[in-house]
Amino acid sequence: MTDKQFLQQAIALARRNIEKGGRPFGAVIVKDGNIISEGVNQMAELNDPTAHAELLALRHAGQALRQTRLEGCVVYASGQPCPMCLAAMRMAGITRAVYAYSNADAQPYGLSTEVIALALRADPHEQAGFSFTQQKPDDEPSLYAQWQTHQH
Repeated sequence: MTDKQFLQQAIALARRNIEKGGRPFGAVIVKDGNIISEGVNQMAELNDPTAHAELLALRHAGQALRQTRLEGCVVYASGQPCPMCLAAMRMAGITRAVYAYSNADAQPYGLSTEVIALALRADPHEQAGFSFTQQKPDDEPSLYAQWQTHQH
């Protein structure tokens, strides 16, 4: 299948999600030309602000492949992935994503995440309306040192 065909699959998922009362977002993850997983936006259904189509598809791909690293997989999304989804893709080792509708396409419908993307480009310590401070505890060993000792 081609990029266009995989995108059509993601769009079809989004359309079915709309018909079920959900938001217009669908995603498929492909590896070696085969669809490994799918996801649709289920924020309202699950009362979960992280239940974006791409994140759910990533979770399903990890379960299907039995691994957290998804190198070699491609994400096809009906809409431009938000910063949270992009970060998750990068953390999973995804190096390619293709989307159908941009933030500019979504903006007239109140579905663009561009404002958040722009805010996140600023220094997190200086973002208006968001407090981001460190309060380091006096614990020894640190959580990270404890984790390292349990890895061996």
